[in-house]
Amino acid sequence: MDTQALAHRARIGLLIALAVWSWVLIRLDYRSGEIMGSFLHRPLLVFHEAGHVIFRAFGEWFGIMGGTLGQLLMPAVMAAALLRQNGDRFGAAIAVWLLGVSLLDTATYVYDALTPQLILLSGRSGEAGGHDWIYLLESLGLRPRAHLLGSLIHALGMGIMLLALVWAAWTVRAPRQYDNQYP
Repeated sequence: MDTQALAHRARIGLLIALAVWSWVLIRLDYRSGEIMGSFLHRPLLVFHEAGHVIFRAFGEWFGIMGGTLGQLLMPAVMAAALLRQNGDRFGAAIAVWLLGVSLLDTATYVYDALTPQLILLSGRSGEAGGHDWIYLLESLGLRPRAHLLGSLIHALGMGIMLLALVWAAWTVRAPRQYDNQYP
């Protein structure tokens, strides 16, 4: 089997695995924080915490919002780089899928801001301090709408994940149609 055929089959296998994983992630109860136990939560948390440090230079509000920005910008930048630098539409679609997952992860945090139950990195719930979305929504006068906003973010994340899977499937429809995706 040549390299292109092998790579094509690997992409199809990855696409099937991500479709199954999407089903699992989407079904997790974002209202209770189940997604926080998923494999991807920890890597996303690294970019979340890095975002606080990076955006702190723009003031307190952006420093706090920077956690979510870092978590969402990482897959978006990765998608843009894969598309622009490598012409890798499949890789870019997978990065966009990760953006959708990141939104699912964020939805739990936003939803929790109304009546905090999640245990944060500090080991305490948000009412004890350190809950980004309590601060952010309070500052915007939107904390009473935390459940609605969390639900909308969850729906947006699901939609982006599904669209990314469709895009990825479109790119693997026939191996001859790849541009610069294989050596």
